Amino acid sequence: MSLWLLNHFSTFTLTVAIVGGTIALAVTGSILTRRKYPSLADGEHNDMVGVTLGMFGAIYGIILAFVIVTLWTQLESTQTVVATEATDAALIARDSAAFPAPVRERLDAALSGYVHGVVEEQWPLMRAGTPDYDATAGNLQAVFEVLQSYEPKSPREEVFYEEAVSHLNDVAAQRRARLTMAEQQLPPLLQILAFGGALVLIPLTFLYGMRRRRIQVLFVASVAGLIGFSLLLVLVLDRPFAGDLSVSPAPYRQGALAQYWTDSPEASTNQPSDAAPAEENTP
Repeated sequence: MSLWLLNHFSTFTLTVAIVGGTIALAVTGSILTRRKYPSLADGEHNDMVGVTLGMFGAIYGIILAFVIVTLWTQLESTQTVVATEATDAALIARDSAAFPAPVRERLDAALSGYVHGVVEEQWPLMRAGTPDYDATAGNLQAVFEVLQSYEPKSPREEVFYEEAVSHLNDVAAQRRARLTMAEQQLPPLLQILAFGGALVLIPLTFLYGMRRRRIQVLFVASVAGLIGFSLLLVLVLDRPFAGDLSVSPAPYRQGALAQYWTDSPEASTNQPSDAAPAEENTP
């Protein structure tokens, strides 16, 4: 459900729907409760409600803070993994300059196939929450085969060959980490605590009586707005490859990897419309 929402609606639309909807429902519920039980306006039970509201609010706040920090850390880790994988691939492309032309051309072709496979085949799968380990396995194996079939002829080639193999092993490791992160989501128990807690806390604000209706509506709306925005963050951060705030495949089109998107006609025709080749010269 969360993937469908993130992939079909913008963050602004989700903000209006979740935050605005939470406030609207809370205010409506408060007004109906006050109308059905007019005695609440006298505040006879405010002491008990205040203690309960404060206790539940503290517990729920800690839970939400833990969830949001965890998801934000997960998003940053995913961005680091993607950047590291792209950097290692770019370093392989640079190391290949030390090899003979036939080997260099084969390595560039295999590396280009892998980069295009990640962006054009694997990324839509990760965005849909269904990463496929086999989608780019053949492309990565092709890069391994090029290096495995080549025997360095000089000390200079040996140095760059060892570096290229090391970086390729890192690419394989980061690839697995990236695909694993694409499958992760908030555990069901934490989802119940995050979203179910709102169903407990917001109705409690209805019971806190105030003589002026406008003041009570403002109080209820403020609490509901804060909870709604927190739930929006949980929804948006839960899936690092979906939505407007998702991790971008831009690192695979930048630096030394930009040549694989601009040099060949095939690369140009396969380039996504939102891709913009970077002009920088660093991986």
